[in-house]
Amino acid sequence: MVYLWRRNGLNVESCISELEKIKNTALKCYNNDLDTDIVEKISEMLLLDGCFVVEFIQEYYEVEEKEDDIIKLAWMRNQVRRDMLLLENQLPFFVLIRLYYMTLRLNEENFLYMVRNTLLDIFSKVKVISKSEIQGISEGFDHLLDVAHMLCRPSGKKVEQNMNASTKNQCCKISFCGNSLQLSNEIPPHLKFWQCYHIPTATELFDAGVSFLKTGSVGENNEDKTSLFDITFENGLMKIPCFAIDDTMETFMRNMIAFEQHTSKELYPYFSNYTHLMAQLIGSHRDVNFLRQNKIILKDIGDDKQVASIFKKLSDGVAITDFYYIKECSKLIQHCEKPWNQMKASLRHNYFQSPWAGTSTVAAITLLVLTVIQTVLAFTGYVNK
Repeated sequence: MVYLWRRNGLNVESCISELEKIKNTALKCYNNDLDTDIVEKISEMLLLDGCFVVEFIQEYYEVEEKEDDIIKLAWMRNQVRRDMLLLENQLPFFVLIRLYYMTLRLNEENFLYMVRNTLLDIFSKVKVISKSEIQGISEGFDHLLDVAHMLCRPSGKKVEQNMNASTKNQCCKISFCGNSLQLSNEIPPHLKFWQCYHIPTATELFDAGVSFLKTGSVGENNEDKTSLFDITFENGLMKIPCFAIDDTMETFMRNMIAFEQHTSKELYPYFSNYTHLMAQLIGSHRDVNFLRQNKIILKDIGDDKQVASIFKKLSDGVAITDFYYIKECSKLIQHCEKPWNQMKASLRHNYFQSPWAGTSTVAAITLLVLTVIQTVLAFTGYVNK
């Protein structure tokens, strides 16, 4: 932190004096039962932790390493980025902004853009907000996790619409067991609302004639604009963005869901919705294995049973009130309820599972048709005599 102050011609006293101006506002972000010692030293604590966060973000964004970098080892940087997005580690965002402008360098980037590049690079499938969109955002944020949530959106969705949760105006509310549930007006009336929240597993859907296709790619690919949330279903084909499941991703998802479930802010719970849908698709290790074979899931931890357990634990106790995928689930259920689709699926799975099985089936059908024709011709010839 000494380097940060020296570089900007600041001293500890001037920084603390600046933070004292927003001390009372900062205290409102914490519990009322803080110890007296903590209340008295809150400015010093915010200065120490806040300077570390700001300097780390500035250093990471610069990419080029310097001798006085606070963290040099790559694995330690990844661990710090992970810890900075834990819900219990958050600092008031206005404190970070105040420190950032106090240490602002010439021609430095927008702080939100620096946060995006620093914290979301390890989660490539959820970083979809462009630089131009970030420049126009002036919304107040609670903390870094709040910023990260704003930056994570389904492709093609306008930030303003999602921030205002405008989709609520297009839904009708239904009360079930004391809980308020919302349904899109486009859902067919014969589909019960709980059906749209609960769908068959991936293997069951496959048996019912649903095909699966992975979209996007995993890794540092700037050309891939696919968001983690871009799950669609159309004409029997379910498209799911591929993703890698590891410890870092699990921790990130868990904290995002916790933030969505407990915040008083008006925001759309994309992570809660996504986890709920994936937990429905992944009922057991067989579903994980099926999605892996379709290259939708890449796993870096444990076996298929552990991956299935991760999604079950992530979705446990999560309240769903605005279901982002309700239209897709509605179309999915309607598709599975059609007998013809089930018959086609049964025929494909039982008789055309492989090229050899398909060839044998076609040969058998051809032989049967020829036998019938031969029988008919023989019978008609006998009658003509």
